[in-house]
Amino acid sequence: MVFSSIFFLWVFLPFSLCGYHLLNKKYQNTFLLIISLLFYSWGEPQSIIILLSSIIANYFLALLMDKSGKFRKPLFITIICLNVFILFYYKYLSFILSEIIGYDKITNNIPLPIGISFYTFSILSYIIEVYRKNTAAIKNITHLGLYITFFPKITQGPIVKYTDFIPQLSDRTITINKVYTGIVRFILGLGKKLLIANILGGMVDEIFQLSPNQLSTSTAWLGAAGYTLQIYYDFSGYSDMAIGLALMFGFNIKENFNYPYLSTSIKDFWKRWHISLNVWFRDYIYIPLGGNKKGKKRTYINTIVVFLITGIWHGANWTFLFWGLYHGIIQIMESALWGNYLKKFKITSLIYTNLIVLTGWVLFRADNIKHALIFIKNMFIYQAELPNFKVSNFINNKIIVVLIIGIIFSGFIQNIF
Repeated sequence: MVFSSIFFLWVFLPFSLCGYHLLNKKYQNTFLLIISLLFYSWGEPQSIIILLSSIIANYFLALLMDKSGKFRKPLFITIICLNVFILFYYKYLSFILSEIIGYDKITNNIPLPIGISFYTFSILSYIIEVYRKNTAAIKNITHLGLYITFFPKITQGPIVKYTDFIPQLSDRTITINKVYTGIVRFILGLGKKLLIANILGGMVDEIFQLSPNQLSTSTAWLGAAGYTLQIYYDFSGYSDMAIGLALMFGFNIKENFNYPYLSTSIKDFWKRWHISLNVWFRDYIYIPLGGNKKGKKRTYINTIVVFLITGIWHGANWTFLFWGLYHGIIQIMESALWGNYLKKFKITSLIYTNLIVLTGWVLFRADNIKHALIFIKNMFIYQAELPNFKVSNFINNKIIVVLIIGIIFSGFIQNIF
């Protein structure tokens, strides 16, 4: 079930809101858990078994770890490995077997459960916080289940840390103003998704399906720019909807985007783009690896490790891995070489950053590495338009208006106010 579907907007959401606000407070969490499981299982009922098994297993394993003495660390490592293995099996095993080993006979028999990357990271956040003794293992399985399955965030995030979410299960206030703000935020996100991202998506798909000899320089730039706007409005729109929905039920979820196309460096970009994922990697991987506290060489290694994992996390494809590596290398080069110059020239830095990001999105969107390299080559080495594949064949007045609106409202207008 998706937030923009007619069934969600006219049936599921009204039923959920009415049921939730009419119930006694002590039953609201249980009700939210039930409708979250219903939301998750609506499109892929077979995946609910994997989700429920993960919740139950981690509930008991965390309790066991919390009571363990000298076995606490080995048990913690075992739990982490178990969860990572489940994610690896469903998301990456097919890729490794087919792309690296060359064995593809079973690749079609491993369906990818929806949202497994997001809810696995939620589970890992819980386990890590319990291990660090920042919180005790939760005894109420309903609370743990709701933290993991809360329907506004389970399929596409934001990734909410356990310590940010769990206190709200027993202590949250619901006001008319909060519900109103949530409704407005949801409508804003829905508009981003339907009126900008979806419209640009059709054009972008057509351009990225062109063969190399059909792709002119101007068309390549149109496709890259269109996708740059599409992915922002799609993903930030979903985050807006998730934050708005959470507010309607009294929950506060932190911002996930902060006008990333106003960034003046790649480091700045990652402070503004998919903030919840960046914070997760910072707190649970980068800092435990040593962060920037063990010298420049170690900092660069840690940066590459985090960005490689970031790329792999997005999907089982070489393009995602190299996209993560690309961002990691650029960030290291900024730190080592030209970072200080970027701080002095804001306009130049803004153009530079958006050019780097836009080129990276081609790598992210392309079907494979070869496709991405040809697309980027055609962007920067002039290719004349062919009669049947001119820019004018892919745009109309509606696309032009959406592109202009997309650029203006990607942060430039908001920054003025």
